[in-house]
Amino acid sequence: MTRREMREHCFKILFGLDFFPTEETAGQVEQYFESPEEDDTNQDGQSEIIHQVEMKEDERAFLTDRVEGIAARIPELDIQINEVAQGWKTRRMGKVDLTILRQALYEMKYDSEVPEKVAINEAVDLAKKFGGKDSPAFINGVLAKLVSAE
Repeated sequence: MTRREMREHCFKILFGLDFFPTEETAGQVEQYFESPEEDDTNQDGQSEIIHQVEMKEDERAFLTDRVEGIAARIPELDIQINEVAQGWKTRRMGKVDLTILRQALYEMKYDSEVPEKVAINEAVDLAKKFGGKDSPAFINGVLAKLVSAE
């Protein structure tokens, strides 16, 4: 599985976690892995798989560790996001944008294998896929400020 696919799975899990109490994190992650395959019809009328969780055990372990690492640092990540997101606080942000920001900031700070530019580009791509029309620019702007604030 590619890093991009792993990021997308991580985003989906983190997004879902935001609707449950923190103590349910482990159960929600496990439920994600057990969820059935889902498909939908795209704009061209073709059927496409939108959710499929087939991965090796080491990929599942990596993803679980990543999600738990991000979830454990949400208060810290939110403080940093709040410091640079002028006119916006995390409590007012859309869940999609906030989840993408948290994941990207975590990668930038705690994953030495991911260059900051890659984390930003991948976050913008997630925003294009899952966010609103203004999400990519918003994500890019906040993350750029986080990089320059270091």
